[in-house]
Amino acid sequence: MSSAASPRVLSGIQPTADSFHLGNYLGALRQWVALQDTHEAFYCVVDLHAITVDYEPAVLRRRCKVAAAQLLAMGVDPDRSTLFVQSQVPEHAELAWVLGSITGFGEAGRMTQFKDKSAKQGASAASVGLFTYPILQAADILLYTPEPGEGERDFQVPVGEDQRQHLELTRTLAQRFNHRFGTTFVVPEAYIPQGAAKIADLQEPLSKMSKSSSSPQGILDVLEESGPLRKKIMRSVTDTGTEVRYDPEEKPGVTNLLRIYSALAQTPVTDLEQRYAGSGYGQFKKDLAALVIDTFTPIRERTEKLLADERDLDRILARGAARAGEVARGTMDVVRDRVGFLGRGA
Repeated sequence: MSSAASPRVLSGIQPTADSFHLGNYLGALRQWVALQDTHEAFYCVVDLHAITVDYEPAVLRRRCKVAAAQLLAMGVDPDRSTLFVQSQVPEHAELAWVLGSITGFGEAGRMTQFKDKSAKQGASAASVGLFTYPILQAADILLYTPEPGEGERDFQVPVGEDQRQHLELTRTLAQRFNHRFGTTFVVPEAYIPQGAAKIADLQEPLSKMSKSSSSPQGILDVLEESGPLRKKIMRSVTDTGTEVRYDPEEKPGVTNLLRIYSALAQTPVTDLEQRYAGSGYGQFKKDLAALVIDTFTPIRERTEKLLADERDLDRILARGAARAGEVARGTMDVVRDRVGFLGRGA
């Protein structure tokens, strides 16, 4: 683990697909690995969030393990960070209920993601769980608060633009609880990971790469075999002309591919523009495909190896849940006392 003086960071990801995709990897997960060097990190597979939409229990259970295995294969080190599955720490649901009791109905109803997701499902199909999703997310974060006054220790949450509103609700609820019941939570700050890249759909370069909205041909899955990965990149939408040039307005397709190449190779876009000046799209796409395959193949192979020994994977997750549970119970002991609940007993 990082030293006690390190900032604490909490982040989670849903197990709603059979593989993470390139947007997940470049937008967040690669940064999770780097954060282990500078932060006390808590990383969570958020299966409670995953049941707010239709799902199959056996599929959910498998995907939780696949998600955890991918995180380990990418470099999340269970000796340096706490990796766990959300439902294995029951305090997440308990704190969500407490926070829900100090959240206004209108306040929850203004959350943009609920509006978007419920519109897709239809108002009558949207669940109460989907409505209260941001409150559970607030509980996920605040359970791992450092003790207030602990050397003014920082508490950070990596966020993208689509999660800023949820983090603001978390901050509001922390401040509201502290004001009403006494200082309990350190108010978390947004952490903007260095090098995070916004990746678009390969077929719709004006749209975000997303399992919920992209076509299969628009997504590069981390666990995908080399052949399909190469084919998707070679068939990705580009733009009129043949110049490999960064121009989000006129050339969104090529710009997206340049962002991917730049992020994976850690090479400035300007250097790539110079390298491929006059060569056209074909060679550029071939080289990008090779780079993606070289990046994902070792992750896929390590993931398969981890999944082949489920008992060891279960032990890693049990150890992470025990560590997370220790911190979560400490937080809930204070919360329970502050809100007037009876003690847990012997």
